[in-house]
Amino acid sequence: MTLEKTIYQGPYIHSTSQTELDYVERAQIGVNEDGKITFINQDFTSTLPKGWGNAKIIKLPEPGFFFPGFIDTHIHAPQYPNAGIFGKTTLLDWLKKYTFPLEDSFSDLKKAQRIYNQIVSRTLSHGTTTACYYATIHVPATNLLADICGKRGQRAFVGRVCMDQSVDLENPDFYRDASAEASVESTKQCIEHVKSIDPRYDLISPIITPRFAPSCSMESMRALGKLHRETGIPVQTHIDENKPEMDLVKETFPDAPHYAGVYDSAGLLTSKTILAHCVWLNPEERRLIKERDAKISHCPASNTALKSGCAPIRQLLNDGLTIGLGTDVSGGYTPSILAQCREALFVSRFRAMNDGDEAALSVEETLYLATRGGAKVVGLEDRIGGFEVGKDWDAQFIHLPAVKDDDEFDQLTGPAELFGHEDWNDKIEKWVCTGDDRNTHAVWVKGRLVHVKNGVKF
Repeated sequence: MTLEKTIYQGPYIHSTSQTELDYVERAQIGVNEDGKITFINQDFTSTLPKGWGNAKIIKLPEPGFFFPGFIDTHIHAPQYPNAGIFGKTTLLDWLKKYTFPLEDSFSDLKKAQRIYNQIVSRTLSHGTTTACYYATIHVPATNLLADICGKRGQRAFVGRVCMDQSVDLENPDFYRDASAEASVESTKQCIEHVKSIDPRYDLISPIITPRFAPSCSMESMRALGKLHRETGIPVQTHIDENKPEMDLVKETFPDAPHYAGVYDSAGLLTSKTILAHCVWLNPEERRLIKERDAKISHCPASNTALKSGCAPIRQLLNDGLTIGLGTDVSGGYTPSILAQCREALFVSRFRAMNDGDEAALSVEETLYLATRGGAKVVGLEDRIGGFEVGKDWDAQFIHLPAVKDDDEFDQLTGPAELFGHEDWNDKIEKWVCTGDDRNTHAVWVKGRLVHVKNGVKF
């Protein structure tokens, strides 16, 4: 899609390091016809580069700012209708009671279309410009999800879930791949479909997706590892989410030294692997993950909702591991990465009560995980995650309303309100701790406007 040269004027904020945010109040950001940042001026009076005098100008209304698009490194698209529904379950019984029956119904493409359209629209409305989606075992529905992401303009990694293990403990009879061969062949079909709609994987990419080790035979995982090695297509899966799951891994793979060792022996633990949860990694696993340069998706809302545990993120960061945030819908109750920043903040403070103050994350660190950290997790740190020349314009327009001087109560704006005394640090903390999609007024992916709030005009 060819776009119009555009100059975005107004404040922008982004991470410059894991612990620091940069605030520029009167910036001009030039985005070319390919959706890439061509120049950044630090004030409105700077001379424009040659050829930009007649460019379209979008000036942010006050009070607002540009922020990089969020990156959701772990989300189950078909589970969205179950968001917020847990009952009294924990992970394994939750899968059987709620998740597998819902995912099985995606053989109905009309139902899949309705749900996938909604989750892509909803995540965009929350500022998610890149998402790592788990689909279902169904090839047509998985391909449909890729099509919808492409049509809506969301950057996405789309994976058909592989689960061929025939032992009843892992997969129900009504919902599993017929064999290891069928699992791999179906995955190849989805890869070919993505290649047909986006040959360079510029916006939509396939991702090899063994659901989790107990749901897959070693035969299928080794075949998927071979496919990963031959194609370079990334991998996503789960690891050490909760203790009954870990017991199941020991039972299913008794010769493996640990959970991470199962994936490693199959060739699935590499620098292009995204491991969700990592709540209970032991020191040996942490060393192996570091050695393989595999990446981690921290899913704090889901870990809490399913009573899985509180991941030791400070420890993992100190170990030098690469971490992003994931909503893990529908283990997580919301498709909002901003909410994951909030959850990560408070879960880390809970850990700090026992582990010491160092365990607590700062607001700045959670926003780093949501943007630059996530970009590293998905292998796109040279293209997304911040505002630099040469990067894609993946951005949000965030609006924090100022409280008016009259007595009228504004029912539409949400609780992230400004009273006039706040500096930029205060504003950001308010946004993270009280904000939601009502503050996300517009979203761009690679320069394309993919979401705009009703009534918002530039």
